[in-house]
Amino acid sequence: MSAFGAATPRTGSVSQCPCGSGLSYADCCQPLHDGTKEAESAVRLMRSRYSAYVVHDTAYLLRTWHPRTRPHELDASTGPAWRRLTVLETADGRDSDSVGEVEFEAAHDGGVLHERSRFVKRAGHWVYVDGDVD
Repeated sequence: MSAFGAATPRTGSVSQCPCGSGLSYADCCQPLHDGTKEAESAVRLMRSRYSAYVVHDTAYLLRTWHPRTRPHELDASTGPAWRRLTVLETADGRDSDSVGEVEFEAAHDGGVLHERSRFVKRAGHWVYVDGDVD
């Protein structure tokens, strides 16, 4: 991946939120992407990060990635076309927690990504740390 922060969100073509909540993008993940709202849980952050990949919002992905594990370069406009998100399991990650894990499957045009992601609350905000992919 390349072009740190170069991708521009494709929000004009999204009506229903890609995260699978059933809400409109404007009422679900867009407020998190544009910074007017914060994710209140690890699973909410994970869903919003999935949506950021779908709409190519590189800036949001970098902003919500722990600085210790964040890549130096990222371009969300490259990679597979994401089709569907399924949350399989969560562990902790509520507002009162400081750590959380979310196991999910993300279907794309080339198959399915299965990951168990780890999150921490840093300065009062949930951030993605890393994940195990199989």
